[in-house]
Amino acid sequence: MAVARTPRSIWIEAGLHALAQGGPSAVRVEALAKTLGVTKGSFYWHLGDREAFLDEMLTTWEHDVTDNVIAVVESEPGDARTKLARLFTIAQSYSRPEAMAIELAIRDWARHDPAVAERLSRVDNRRMTFMRSLFAQFCSDEGDIEARCLLAFALFIGNYFITADHGARSRSEVVEAALATLIT
Repeated sequence: MAVARTPRSIWIEAGLHALAQGGPSAVRVEALAKTLGVTKGSFYWHLGDREAFLDEMLTTWEHDVTDNVIAVVESEPGDARTKLARLFTIAQSYSRPEAMAIELAIRDWARHDPAVAERLSRVDNRRMTFMRSLFAQFCSDEGDIEARCLLAFALFIGNYFITADHGARSRSEVVEAALATLIT
């Protein structure tokens, strides 16, 4: 009888979940194996060692939040404003608690690990470069382009931390209005 192996992607998903819950120190082979109900041998079969695993987790995250997002935005026709609106919709879906917890855990980890900081900088720069390319299609002033990119990106990250009320408006209404302002 063949032994069923836990797919590499399941280990990565579990690792990112553990990272979101407790930072890089929470990403432990024994704990993940127990959570998944498998042996540690499955981990070593797919991923080699913990350092390679952490690197693969970051690679997966980077691919998901850059390459995949850009591909989805570019997959349908539309002008730059339409693509930015699509990007902002995707970014809002990444603001759900689990995805944002991963993002914030990686940002915190980057504060203590130069290699993670370098990777995070690469991700942030790719995000900004993509937004710049879209804003540049209808904004001619480089300062305006940069300001719009920074505001959009700051809204994506900072919205998670802001707890202010907005009167009769919901948070999502205010965020939508802010993003709409950026693309007018």
